[in-house]
Amino acid sequence: MREGFTTGSCAAAAAKAATYMLLSGRKKESIDITVPRGDVFHTDIVDIMSTNNSVRCAVVKDAGDDPDVTNGCRVYAEVRTEAEDTQMHDESESDDPDNDGLHNAIVRIHGGEGIGRVTRPGLDQPVGEAAINHVPREMIMKEVQEVCGIFDHFGTMDVTISVPGGEEIAKKTFNPRLGIEGGISIIGTSGIVEPMSRKAVQDTIFLELRQRREAGSEGIVISPGNYGRDFLKKEYGYDIDNAVKISNFAGAALDMCVELGYREVLLAGHIGKLVKLAAGIMNTHSHEADARMETIAAAGIRAGLPGESLLKILDAVSTTEALGYVAENGEEMMERVMSTIMDRIEYYLAFRTKGQIRTECMVYCDEYGLLGQTAGAGELIERL
Repeated sequence: MREGFTTGSCAAAAAKAATYMLLSGRKKESIDITVPRGDVFHTDIVDIMSTNNSVRCAVVKDAGDDPDVTNGCRVYAEVRTEAEDTQMHDESESDDPDNDGLHNAIVRIHGGEGIGRVTRPGLDQPVGEAAINHVPREMIMKEVQEVCGIFDHFGTMDVTISVPGGEEIAKKTFNPRLGIEGGISIIGTSGIVEPMSRKAVQDTIFLELRQRREAGSEGIVISPGNYGRDFLKKEYGYDIDNAVKISNFAGAALDMCVELGYREVLLAGHIGKLVKLAAGIMNTHSHEADARMETIAAAGIRAGLPGESLLKILDAVSTTEALGYVAENGEEMMERVMSTIMDRIEYYLAFRTKGQIRTECMVYCDEYGLLGQTAGAGELIERL
């Protein structure tokens, strides 16, 4: 699959091109930068606008084959300096072999239209700052200073990054949940967008967990998604929107909870995802592993489920169908099967966290309600 470039790479490229045009007085319709991973990003420069002491231009975001909501947006950089500080030197006049590519120009980075602002602690930038993460800031700084070095410019450069329409785009991201308001984030650590990047999702999970921890939380509810919303609200008065959504990354999320110093964690979710934990599968994506029916069948063997029911379970296409074959054998049989599943889930949660954190689990589905829970799960969800 084709890789793309991050919003941070786009911002840095636009800032470099704008700086070059401001200091040289010449139009720049394409630019190259080297991103942190070492790749060269070659991109066209569009929407060029200039005044005596500023240049504004844009790079169109290309996320490759990743379904990135920012794909196709225009990332603008406006570079501005005091009119009397703007120097127009020919590149050859400052070809200093001792220049290491960086310069002593002062670069100030600002967030403009469509760039979110941080409203909660625990994120990459302090509260009140534009949501332009530290790696993109370093990239912008490097590219602008490099051009300033070419032209022997020692003044102050104000760089404003903006993404028209960013406020609407941000509604499709985790930003509102994380406390980034008013627009998107300028992010990226490698400069490259990897299609369907696991790291991007895991980074978002870690940010939210860290945010809650820094706000003082010692216990946390984590959940693969929104299944069971009505059940949890009715039975426990708990809004699943308050849980940290971990997608398929149960094991990684538990690791993060340990790293961040949480004392207790409750994993609550649908049987279709969480039954895999009973087999020790800590990434519940179907591309990683399945074993749902095999796990239910194994629990059925231990519970004494008839062979005919076991065969039906193995041929089932969903956990709901499989549980239906368990339920045909009575309520007591369902309890025994789920007890075995919960015992195995409890074992693997403790194994993953090495006993460093209290772990509880609650499993449910819409058709049967609460299917099983570890001993302290009910008490914990009511308290959290």
